[in-house]
Amino acid sequence: MQSLTQNSWAYYASKRLIDIIGASILLILLSPLLLVVAILIKLESRGPIIYTSKRVGQNYKIFGFIKFRSMRTNADKMLAEVSKSNNQYADSNEPTPIVKQSNVIKNLVSDEGWFSEMELLNMQEQEKPFIKIVNDPRITRIGTFIRNTSIDELPQLVNVLRGDMSLVGNRPLPLYEAEKLTTDDAIERFAAPAGITGLWQVTKRGGAAVTAEGRQKLDITYARRASFCLDLWILLKTPLAVFQSENV
Repeated sequence: MQSLTQNSWAYYASKRLIDIIGASILLILLSPLLLVVAILIKLESRGPIIYTSKRVGQNYKIFGFIKFRSMRTNADKMLAEVSKSNNQYADSNEPTPIVKQSNVIKNLVSDEGWFSEMELLNMQEQEKPFIKIVNDPRITRIGTFIRNTSIDELPQLVNVLRGDMSLVGNRPLPLYEAEKLTTDDAIERFAAPAGITGLWQVTKRGGAAVTAEGRQKLDITYARRASFCLDLWILLKTPLAVFQSENV
């Protein structure tokens, strides 16, 4: 799982320095916005303001991933039904997988919010490694806004300061997704740092035609071609990608 940029000490040392400076400045400048969003989330629905889930980053490092909560607290009970017809990455002609029974039901978290261990077993039966619910009815009103503007991602600046992530990189994946990407043609995506924004976000984010295979190719492309110029291009493109119209 090697890439050209992995062997560049200067690139990664400078990237880390930029991450620390950039994340610190952004957290200070955005602190009033973060406070307002936290209050709105708490006012609209009961539950935590922020959730932390286990994610897989560079070289399969597992860390606690931070986001603003955008889902209703009963989202885990709703996922099984909405994922049958609303998964953007599922093939329309695939049969609906049968949910296995589990004696212990634990609450887990993915990019799409809360789900139970039973739903996790269901998702592991599917061939597609990514799950993305279109027009998800589990999202709150403030959740819709912060997801469409990517404000829900801002707490990840703390992950950047911790060294778990970079400002630019490949999306860190939930454990159940990462387990599906251990083949020789997919593992290379984990050679790149995990990032808040990346090549997939600025080129395909929200696109109805995006496929799991297409997302993997974009991740691998970044891992192979990561450079200062590419990182700068992605950062410049990110504000435009943030405000594109989508319901995810």
